[in-house]
Amino acid sequence: MEITPIRTEGDYRAALREVSMLVDLDPNVGTPDGDRLEVLSTLVEAYERKHFPMSAPDPIEAIKFSMEQHGLTVHDLEPMIGRTNRVYEVLARKRPLTLAMVRRLHAQLGIPAESLIGT
Repeated sequence: MEITPIRTEGDYRAALREVSMLVDLDPNVGTPDGDRLEVLSTLVEAYERKHFPMSAPDPIEAIKFSMEQHGLTVHDLEPMIGRTNRVYEVLARKRPLTLAMVRRLHAQLGIPAESLIGT
């Protein structure tokens, strides 16, 4: 099982092709193909983390996305944010999220706190 580091875009594409082929085979864990898939997947993930970093989503966009996914309205956010006008102010970026709001949104909607805090 000769596996080399992924250093270039060409290495990356070749690794993706091989991972795709191995996924199609659906090898069992602990078999040579299963071990190869596990190692290549780890290398691909490390390469992607380094070369294609993903920043945390904007807090308001995270809330709006969650609203869309759960079919929520502004009124549904009142227990987490406050009265209707407060919800509109937050969604319009006229009022920042408080720590209490972040905690409630995280607990009730499952939005990662890191996304709500922003950077």
